[in-house]
Amino acid sequence: MNGQNSPSRKATDGQRREYVKIGSEAEITLKEDQRTGKLTRGIVAEILTSSAFHPRGIKVRLQDGRVGRVQKIYPAFPKINGQEYQEGLT
Repeated sequence: MNGQNSPSRKATDGQRREYVKIGSEAEITLKEDQRTGKLTRGIVAEILTSSAFHPRGIKVRLQDGRVGRVQKIYPAFPKINGQEYQEGLT
């Protein structure tokens, strides 16, 4: 199986560039943490991968300057009266 169609990976796991947005909160794997799988959380400042898909995750630079591959993207919810609004959730 080539990874693109792997049922164990979700569409928002960072492999597809279309889901990675500047300003999104994401967890990345830094180069030095690839062996351990340690994740680093931050805000995406720049998307470095130009291709639409990457099997190990789209490479990004966080606002604090660290560079790594996206493993998970956190959804951004609209704010209403200064509070995040999550439709369907109470």
